Amino acid sequence: MATTGNLDVEVKVKSEAEKFWKSIKDDVTILPKVCSKIYEKIEVVEGDGWSLGSVREIHYGEGMPFGKSRKEKIEEIDESKKKVVYSVIGGDLMEYYKTFKFSIEVIPEGEGSLVKWHCEYEKTSDEVPDPITGRDTAAENIKDIDAYLLKA
Repeated sequence: MATTGNLDVEVKVKSEAEKFWKSIKDDVTILPKVCSKIYEKIEVVEGDGWSLGSVREIHYGEGMPFGKSRKEKIEEIDESKKKVVYSVIGGDLMEYYKTFKFSIEVIPEGEGSLVKWHCEYEKTSDEVPDPITGRDTAAENIKDIDAYLLKA
């Protein structure tokens, strides 16, 4: 029987919320630039890359544990909450998970922000591990984007 689960990570960043949110909205460009060891390229395959229903294909660098690529679709955007929700709809990840949905939310906090990453998933079998690597990668991406924005 397949199992479901949730993973969360929160990262306090020094970048102000609006600036960090803008980087999330431009992550098709930002991620391959800032996290080039992980993301070889990201292509928009449907829509404009930031509207509801937009689909993008992410191509990973060599040797990444999550496979060579994945397709994800924007399911929800809440500009006032600075929150976006994606569903993975194709690629190597879907060999292990029946569903894989994640969100990113940027919350103003003091002079910086709190960035929350949340994932909901359903495994194809009990033998499939929880996506801890995905959570840890998200945390590292958030830190790397913050460092990039502070230099810009």
